[in-house]
This record gives sequence, C-alpha cells and structure tokens, in this order.
Amino acid sequence: MNIHCPQRTICDRIEGLCMLLRRFSYPCRYSDMISRFGRPVPELCMITNEVMDNIFNNHSHRISQWNDDILNPQLLQEYADVIHAKGAPLENCFGFIDGTVRPIARPDQQQRIVYNGHKRVHSLKFQSVALPNGLIGNMYGPVGMLHDASMLVDSNLLHELEQNAFSPLESLCVFWRPCLPFTCAPSGTISSWYTNPSDGSI
Repeated sequence: MNIHCPQRTICDRIEGLCMLLRRFSYPCRYSDMISRFGRPVPELCMITNEVMDNIFNNHSHRISQWNDDILNPQLLQEYADVIHAKGAPLENCFGFIDGTVRPIARPDQQQRIVYNGHKRVHSLKFQSVALPNGLIGNMYGPVGMLHDASMLVDSNLLHELEQNAFSPLESLCVFWRPCLPFTCAPSGTISSWYTNPSDGSI
C-alpha cells in the first residue's frame, strides 16, 4: 500500500513512516531530511502530513478515549503500586494530570482565541494523563485560552475516571497540581499532596 499526496506524489508507506519519525525527532527541519530521503522539502512535508493524518484518523481513539489496553484494572493497580513505592503518600494514585502550552505563530485572524495571557504567547493547550511507565493514558486538546480547570471539565476525564478508575482492590485517583482549584471533581477521582514544597516532587 502506498501513500498518495494531493499533487500525485506517491511514497511507500514504510518510507513515509520513516520520514515522520525522523521529522518528530528533535531537532529536525525538512531541509535536514533531503539528504536522507532524496526528496524536495514540499514532498517531504506533504508525505509526513499524510502519514500523520492517517495515524490520527485510525488511532487517535487510543489516547482521546479510555483505553483498556493500558488502563485496565490490573494495570491501574500496578501503576498505583509503583507510584506509592517511589514515596508518594497516596496508595491509590495511578497517574498525573498535566497541561502543556505549545507556542504557535500569531494567526492572522481570531488571535484572541489562542492568546495565552499567562505565558504571553499565542499557543495551543493540551491536557494529558501521564502514567508511570512513560505512556500517555489520555489526551485532550488542542484548545485556545482555557484555564486548566475548565479544560479538565470539558475533557470529560472526570466522568471517565468515575466510570473506570477502579482496581480489583479499591477505587483509584489521579494527581492534579494542588495550586489549581478542583471543586468540580467528583469525590475520590482527583487528589493532590505536598511532600517537598520546594520543588513539588513526589
């Protein structure tokens, strides 16, 4: 099976995946890839975009919805045990909610929608649940100028946690930074703690 671009460029799918992986390795510009793949920048750009769109269309549900392959009850309990063994005071916390702000070029229109007053840049925000094995258990975004608390409510993550965050032993929770309000959270699904006020580490 080949990748077909709108201007009729054809590329083998393995080559296209290699282009995408090379592009995502940091730092890398399209011009850096010319010597490796022997294609001009416009073709490299179109091919990597086609591969990225294909991956997103076929696999985005794995991180945008509850994924039982990595979030089943047995694994959730394993994550909680590992986090507690590292010194966390909670015994039932399996992951960490974190938001990230990714700066973008200033758009020509609708600038206010994506302007982040805290960081003072135009940006897109994402929210993820990081697991102790390094995987992203859930991802929401991109959004424009939303507070982290609003993004948490809009993501429907609280409902997913209420429905699915259980191990064979107990109900589980995720950690959220204590500097943020979490009155919107259902009981038991969101927790916060301080153990080292200087750096917030576990």
